[in-house]
Amino acid sequence: MIVNKKLSKKRWYRITPIVFITFSLAYVDRANFGFAAAGGMAEDLNISPSALSLMGALFFLGYFFFQIPGAIYAADKSIKKLIFWSCILWGTLASATGMVSDLNVLYVIRFLLGVVEAAVWPALIILLSRWFTSPERSKANTFLILGNPITLIWMSVLSGYLIDSVGWRGMFIIEGAPAVTWAFCWWFLVDDKPDNAKWMSEIEKEEFETQLNQEQKNIKPVKNYAAAFKSRACILLCLQYGLWSLGAYGFIMWLPTIINSAPDGSIVRTGWLSTVPYIIAIISMFIASYFSDRTLNRKAFIWPFLLVAAIAFGASYLIGTSNFWLSFGLLVIAGAAIYTPYAPFFTSLTEIFPKNVSAGAVALINSFGALGSFAGAYLVGHLNAVTQSFDASYLLMSGSLLLAAIFTLLGLENTKKYKVKEMLPHSSKGKKAASKVPL
Repeated sequence: MIVNKKLSKKRWYRITPIVFITFSLAYVDRANFGFAAAGGMAEDLNISPSALSLMGALFFLGYFFFQIPGAIYAADKSIKKLIFWSCILWGTLASATGMVSDLNVLYVIRFLLGVVEAAVWPALIILLSRWFTSPERSKANTFLILGNPITLIWMSVLSGYLIDSVGWRGMFIIEGAPAVTWAFCWWFLVDDKPDNAKWMSEIEKEEFETQLNQEQKNIKPVKNYAAAFKSRACILLCLQYGLWSLGAYGFIMWLPTIINSAPDGSIVRTGWLSTVPYIIAIISMFIASYFSDRTLNRKAFIWPFLLVAAIAFGASYLIGTSNFWLSFGLLVIAGAAIYTPYAPFFTSLTEIFPKNVSAGAVALINSFGALGSFAGAYLVGHLNAVTQSFDASYLLMSGSLLLAAIFTLLGLENTKKYKVKEMLPHSSKGKKAASKVPL
C-alpha cells in the first residue's frame, strides 16, 4: 500500500513552507550578530575583540545545555506548542539585543537566545520524519535546511543596508520582530503529526502510517535513550558534528569580518559578497539531496564535501591575503561544501536510530554541534584578533572539517544502502530486507 500522489502533494505544500519559514526566522536571529560585529557594535559599546567573540559564542552555550530536554519534550508532548513559545521568546530577545548597552545584559540575552532556540532544529527534523518517508526525506530536510543559506543570502544584503541606514541597533530590532508575528501563523498552520491533520482522510492516514511503520523494521531496536547515547554510532557522530560545526560557524560568524577587511571594503559590499557561498550551496544541496534519496546511500553525500571544504580552507591559508579574489573564491567553495551535506546527514540520523529514541539522539548530536559552534564562533574571532590575520583560523577550520570527514566514515560505516523499492510496504524485496543497521 503506497501513499498516493495526491497525498504527497498535500504534504509538500502544507508542511515544507512552514518549516522553511520557521527555521529561516530562527537563523536570522542567531547569524546577524556577525554583521553587527562588522558594522560598529564593538566600537559603539567599547567591546574588546575577545569579549565580542565570547558574546557571539554564548548563544551556542545556551543552545548546548537545553537541546536534549527541549527535543524530548517536542517528541513526547508537542512540537507545535514548543515552537510557538520559542518564536515569541527568541523574537523578543533578538530585538532586545538592539535596545540595551550593558555588556552583562547582552551576555545574558545571547545565552538565553540560545536556550529558547535550542530545541527548534531537532523538533523540526522530527516533525519532517513524521510527515515524509525515507525515499523522500532527504529532499524534505533540504527544504528545512535551505532556511539556512537562503536566510543568509537575504539577511546578508538586508543587514548591510539596515546597518548603513539605521545602525546595528535598528537591524536587531527590525529583524527580531517578525518571529513574534510568525508564532501565531505557525500555531494555526501546523499539525504535530498526520493523525491530527483535518485535511487528510482516515484512509490516507492509515496508508501513510503503514509505510512509516514498515521503515522501522529496517532499524535495529534500541531499548531507551541511554542505550542510544552509548552506541558507537552516536558517540562518533557527536564528535563528527561538533567538529563540522566548529568549522561551519567559524565561517558563518566571521565571514563578514573577513570580507570587510579587504581594501576599499564597505558594509554594503560585504553584504552582497557574503551571499555568494550560500547561493552556490542552494544548488549543490538540491543535487546532493536528490541523489541521496535516489540511492539511499547517505554517507557518500556527506564526507566528500567536508573534505573539499577542509582543502579549500587549507588553500586559503597558503594563499594568505596576497590575492583577495582568489582567497574569496576558495571561501565560496568552502562555504558551499560545508552546507551541501546537511540534508543527507540529518536524514541518516532518523534512519539509523529507531523512532523511540531518534529525538534524543538527534538532540544529543546537535548539542555537540552547538558546542562546536560555540568553539568555532569564539576561537575564530579570538584568533583573528590575537594574530591580526585570518591564517590561524583558516587552519583551525580546515583541520576540524578534515576530522569531521574521517568521523563520518567511521560513524556511518555500518549503514546499509536500501533500494527505494525495498522501502515500500508490499515489495517482495522489502520482505527480505531484514538486515539491520547496527548501532
